Amino acid sequence: MNWGFFATTVIIYVVTSLIAAWGLDLQFGSTGVLNFSFIIFVAAGAYTAAILTLGSPSGPGNVAQQQYFAGATLPFPLPWIGAMVVGGILGLLVGLVALKRLRGDYEAIVMLVVSLMALYIVLSDVGFLNGASGLALIPSPLQSGGNLTGGTGYGWFYSGLTVVVGVIVGFVMHRLMESPLGRALRAVRENERAAEAMGRNTAALRLLVFALGGSLGALSGAILVGFINAWSPGAWGFAETFLLFAAVIVGGQGNLVGVAVGAFIIFGLIIQGVLFLPQIGGDSALTECLQWITAGLLILLSMWLRPQGIIPERRRRLSRWIAPARRKRNGSGLLRWR
Repeated sequence: MNWGFFATTVIIYVVTSLIAAWGLDLQFGSTGVLNFSFIIFVAAGAYTAAILTLGSPSGPGNVAQQQYFAGATLPFPLPWIGAMVVGGILGLLVGLVALKRLRGDYEAIVMLVVSLMALYIVLSDVGFLNGASGLALIPSPLQSGGNLTGGTGYGWFYSGLTVVVGVIVGFVMHRLMESPLGRALRAVRENERAAEAMGRNTAALRLLVFALGGSLGALSGAILVGFINAWSPGAWGFAETFLLFAAVIVGGQGNLVGVAVGAFIIFGLIIQGVLFLPQIGGDSALTECLQWITAGLLILLSMWLRPQGIIPERRRRLSRWIAPARRKRNGSGLLRWR
């Protein structure tokens, strides 16, 4: 086995999944929006980055004669930025349909229906994004030829680039969740009517997290498609969203570090670790099914034994004392957050 290639594969796969899981946690864990269609944002980012690097469908670069509605050849990092913009716009459009009047279980059902509709739209129209065959021969960023497996050196470079992007996303997410906006999102999650009574526009906040989470999901897809150099409808079924939910629930929703731990367990240990198991009865498909079975059992055990996750969300509370110096300074006697 090429251990260098395997290591870079695990790093890229785990970090891209973590970025997507952070986007889902922003919607579900921090704001309470149950989004069963999250995988369409990942797919939208992957397809956007693909067509922005493949070039025109009638151009000489399309050696496989793939069919798609438009294309361009943009330098890095414009395809990734374009993917994030498309993900954000798609999040706003889906949010306007599903979030305005629906809540709870009905909202989740609509999200699932939206995901299935998007999948079958791509499958039924070959001229849109090449149908069930998907797009292939997608160039890798900052590498001519676009064949990532051709060089381990580039694989390490790309994994390092992915980690840098992941660190930047984590830093931005940390600042966001510690800001007044983060507190407003948690207020919407805990009690939406109370947040509205305090003057918060909860509808706008829910739309905002849908757009931000969609952008992070699209960024994840754009990075991943630059690694695997292909994308098809088979890569974004409902089950993929299930794995992201597993990472959030097992690690600890509303906690960035907890989600990171959950992403490593689900995508690094379970999904990739099962590949080292011997084939059961010579059936590789049965061995692969263990990935989903193990992830499902882990969710059940987590909800039974530790529903708050491995690393729970830090609960913010008002201090029970007022600093004498602050009381003397402003005379307000206001309680302060800690």
